[in-house]
Amino acid sequence: MRILVAAALSVRQEVIALDLPEGATVGEAIALAGVATRFPELAGAEAGLWGRVVPPARVLREGDRVEIYRPVSADAKSMRRERAALKPSRRSRSGP
Repeated sequence: MRILVAAALSVRQEVIALDLPEGATVGEAIALAGVATRFPELAGAEAGLWGRVVPPARVLREGDRVEIYRPVSADAKSMRRERAALKPSRRSRSGP
């Protein structure tokens, strides 16, 4: 079966095509793609299929795309809150 393994850093991305036997798992695909040697920064990172995190024991199907997710460096909600706290509102809260 043919699958893709996608790994990306901010400066470099790779999509590796693999031919695997039926019953292969996400963990096996990552190991066979050599992600740990090509992207040592992603060692131990979560993996998923088509944008959803899955365990390494998940069995793959024909055409699946295994994605390696790098750690999030900042929480989007907290970043927005920090930006909003820096700027006072121009609208009055006491009246129209």
